[in-house]
Amino acid sequence: MSQYQMSDDVVDATPLIKYVTVIGRLVPISSEDYMKLVRLAYDFKKAVLYATRMIAKGIDANSILRELRSMLNKAYGDSAYKVAKAIVEGCEYSNGNPRHIKIKRLFIVSDGEASRLGNRNIRLESVGVVKIKYPYDSSWLTFKALFGREYLPLVAELVELARQKRVSYGARVVFRDGRIYLHLSVPLELYLKFFRKGGAGGSLVAGFDLNSDRINMVIVDKCGRIRDTGTAWFPEVTSHGFPRNKAKTRRLEALSKLLRYAYYHGVGVVVFENLFAVKKRVFGRNRIANRKIARFAKGELLRHGVVMAMKYGFKVYLVSPKGTSNSREHDEIMKKYGLDRHTASAYLIALKGLNQP
Repeated sequence: MSQYQMSDDVVDATPLIKYVTVIGRLVPISSEDYMKLVRLAYDFKKAVLYATRMIAKGIDANSILRELRSMLNKAYGDSAYKVAKAIVEGCEYSNGNPRHIKIKRLFIVSDGEASRLGNRNIRLESVGVVKIKYPYDSSWLTFKALFGREYLPLVAELVELARQKRVSYGARVVFRDGRIYLHLSVPLELYLKFFRKGGAGGSLVAGFDLNSDRINMVIVDKCGRIRDTGTAWFPEVTSHGFPRNKAKTRRLEALSKLLRYAYYHGVGVVVFENLFAVKKRVFGRNRIANRKIARFAKGELLRHGVVMAMKYGFKVYLVSPKGTSNSREHDEIMKKYGLDRHTASAYLIALKGLNQP
């Protein structure tokens, strides 16, 4: 074991990721159903915003749920509360004021429920048909569903398992750029059944340091010796006005490339920092740096990274961020190996993942 091996807790990432999002499109069959869906989405957004205000005021959950259920129905109301709670927590994580939250886009969310054929309010009738509960008269709105060809076998099996009441799936309807998108939360095991890329069995360990403008990777052997390094740069994504979705795609492509490299170079274990445990973002006096931090959905990139790693068959672990960037060990690593600070962080992250089963 390396002299720099730390004793922080190491968490198996597998139980933390239970669902993977698959995105399709919804196409209205009738103008009436489309207008009803718009009304429902508007009311759902309004309910979520209302809930964020009540949560910020410290009103108890039961009182908030009663209000939301009276505005929509029980299932929609419960989902609206969960979304509002997550938004408030995200705002607090970014040091924002929950009372100033704004929601621009129309959307609807419905949690999964296996006993209700997979989902109580947004239901896959078949691979190409989705029905959405209209709570005001308990009718169902019907839409065509369009998924990429590669997702059709997955969606077909999801429909069949849901009919047998064996799985549940969350669903989100999003209005964006004049189109309607359906985001399905598919069970991870089912997703990997169709999209697994391999079964990594190497003996090396790869540590990843995720940043807004680069991703650093260091591969070590079981003795903690550096066997390889890699860095993917994308500085343009932090520039003012760069589209968020395009920035997300660049980061995911870079991470995928590094994971693929690790797979073909003897890596069996992948290690990331446990960013899910970080409660607040730390901002400084540098406005440019603060913009990078604010625009970087680090937790989202981590979730994608864990799923990508699982697709390759890596064992995936999360380690405490403590000491990986600002510590005596970090400074010693930089001096000893001549590494920049981000590569040194990736090295320390890899060391924390050594000797895992």
